[in-house]
Amino acid sequence: MFLLNILSAGAAQSVVQTVMADFTRDTGNEVVAEFGAVGAMKAKAVGGTGAPVDVIVLTDTLIDELIASGFVAAGRYDLGKVGTGVAVRAGVAKPDVSSADRLRAALRAASAITFPDPVVATAGKIVMACLDKLGIAAEVKDRLKFFPNGNAAMNWMAVNGDARTIGITQNTEILPISGVTYVSALPDEFQAKATYSAGCVAGSLHAVEARDFILRLTSPAAKPMLTAAGYEF
Repeated sequence: MFLLNILSAGAAQSVVQTVMADFTRDTGNEVVAEFGAVGAMKAKAVGGTGAPVDVIVLTDTLIDELIASGFVAAGRYDLGKVGTGVAVRAGVAKPDVSSADRLRAALRAASAITFPDPVVATAGKIVMACLDKLGIAAEVKDRLKFFPNGNAAMNWMAVNGDARTIGITQNTEILPISGVTYVSALPDEFQAKATYSAGCVAGSLHAVEARDFILRLTSPAAKPMLTAAGYEF
């Protein structure tokens, strides 16, 4: 038996955890994964802090950068595209966010707006760009609540949010979380869909098993799981 180590974007957390359970059941080998914003996960991987990494899941752009640098072995494996959506606490009436004007009104009425930290998270950057385009970034600044990733933002809202709290993050970080309700995708003009991809870290002592894990995550057989989690193809 051995330990397979994974660093993953929070957007892939639900599907990675599903594959972890299947992988351990089928192979008898344990898997440890850490999830967070893509920038933080990349920095941790290349910084060499913590256990050696075998599998890394980030945006396709960052995986390509790591392949070019030699940190990740040649071969990028795409999970699919992820859009950004709006959520509220479970049991709360869904606001109408179907247009720019209606989204602006809903956000102005929110007691808090929760989303990933834009310094390190793709979704956080998308939300800040949306607020800028809506012309309300300064107006709602004091009500913004940043979290390390969308999973953390949604879990906070599930426990601590009130009826007027709105969460915005990638769809795959909303749908798996009990205690929150998915409202809808952001209007198209505010979308910046990201493709998430996996790679095997060059020099992994468990390269064969790492590729097995990646194929379980990205093969055609995984599409129903990925679709249910919010991925698009």
